[in-house]
Amino acid sequence: MKYYSLNQHSPKVNFKEATIKGQAPDKGLYFPEKIPGLPESWMDDIEHKSNETIAFDVIKPYVGNDIPDDQLLRIVEETIHFPIPLVKINDRIFSLELFHGPTLAFKDIGARFMSRCLGYFAKERSEKITVLVATSGDTGGAVANGFYEVDGVDVVILYPSGKVSSVQEKQLTSLGKNIHALEVNGSFDDCQRMVKQAFADETLTQKRLLTSANSINVARWLPQQFYYFFAYKQWIRKDTPPVFCVPSGNFGNICAGMLAHVSGLPAAHFIAACNANDVVPRFLRNGEYQVKPAVPTLSNAMDVGDPSNFVRMLELFDHHFIRLKEKLSGYTITDAETKTTIKRVKQNTGYLLDPHGAVAYLSLERYLEQQPHQKGIFLETAHPVKFYDVVEPVTGEKIAIPPSIESILQRPKQSTVIASDYSLLKEYLLQH
Repeated sequence: MKYYSLNQHSPKVNFKEATIKGQAPDKGLYFPEKIPGLPESWMDDIEHKSNETIAFDVIKPYVGNDIPDDQLLRIVEETIHFPIPLVKINDRIFSLELFHGPTLAFKDIGARFMSRCLGYFAKERSEKITVLVATSGDTGGAVANGFYEVDGVDVVILYPSGKVSSVQEKQLTSLGKNIHALEVNGSFDDCQRMVKQAFADETLTQKRLLTSANSINVARWLPQQFYYFFAYKQWIRKDTPPVFCVPSGNFGNICAGMLAHVSGLPAAHFIAACNANDVVPRFLRNGEYQVKPAVPTLSNAMDVGDPSNFVRMLELFDHHFIRLKEKLSGYTITDAETKTTIKRVKQNTGYLLDPHGAVAYLSLERYLEQQPHQKGIFLETAHPVKFYDVVEPVTGEKIAIPPSIESILQRPKQSTVIASDYSLLKEYLLQH
């Protein structure tokens, strides 16, 4: 499998090079040269396949021969070594729980897969690889956990000060060793801009081997397909494909789901569930893609004003607006509606949503009101305890703290505060 830059001005590369580079030299995102198709017979037999077999079969064409099959299978097994259940909320709405991994967020899968691939590739190199990543919340903790103590790899995480939850902050600042947290006085978009500047700075990249662990990296983005297939494996009504509703910020998650669909995954429709940062729902309404500064919300991991992965979604549909609209809808949910949904669903069903899951639940509910014969799955991307300071005042109930989080809350925070100035990031990278 070869990967080309969406900016079309860089040579094609294999999976290994795309993973290590993160972004193409022409600043474009890498995209697979062709989308592998899964035979219909493979899908028909999915209920009898193990999750490990499903994940291996899905990812193998993208990796090619860059990782031996026995090592790739080991990486896959370690990536998905926790439950990913499909839970019924009512007769028409189901929750795909992606928070049973080590940092209680869906990004554990992409981060664990990428860290193990990069760890395998790092063994062949004499110089250290520096993973540079911006986070609006869950990416930081997942990357920190996934890469912690991986030989040959240093991690530098930029996060917006005061704009991630207290649990998220502890997850990305409390490990130390090869994990370094930079607390930026600015927004996530500022963090992402600084990271992109670093990759574009040849005076820096000549001295430090940089790669990204954001979903712009194919090794972070592609394995997110796994849990869409796991959801369908558990879906009872195989004659009626589900609608998938995804809390969307940087659009890597929903883009992976639509990639899986193009590969052969049955899906009736996709919904991008957004908060006030709704550049894509507005684009779907009026055909104008207008970036605007991100605003802080209760569902902070989705506070992205310029989603990097949307260009990949356009590429999937050959930049054909009508074809994209046939498969994708977008909804905008306010903070007030998020709170109301958390409270209503808990009272009516006993199910506790996190703020991102609440945005997705309400978006799916509104879509299904217009589609009376369909049923759907929303992705519950984080455990509610990660947002206890939002959820508990809404429900009036304490959330039991899992042991993995309890131990993290006792650790001291380790971060370096910097202004949203690229020169300060460059100075840090050259000195550390």
